[in-house]
Amino acid sequence: MNRSELVAAVAEKSGNSQAAVNGVLDAVFDVFTSQVSQGEKVTVPGWLAVERTKRAARTGRNPQTGETIQIPEGYSVKLTAGSKLKAAASGK
Repeated sequence: MNRSELVAAVAEKSGNSQAAVNGVLDAVFDVFTSQVSQGEKVTVPGWLAVERTKRAARTGRNPQTGETIQIPEGYSVKLTAGSKLKAAASGK
């Protein structure tokens, strides 16, 4: 399911317009982005948790040349499924 299909499905279930649902979805993603970029964890109990994780600097290898390279430290995002989402995925 892509974003437009998600917006259409939520609009149909909620009885709101697709424009309203799209605006709410934009706002949710804006909040996720701002909180995670500040290092805050965002949790929707039972559904998911999103948090920023730090990756240490490490040595890597260029796959084309085999040359050793230094990969600087950086950040990544970790998504964790909650109990309701896990239950839905397992068919329970």
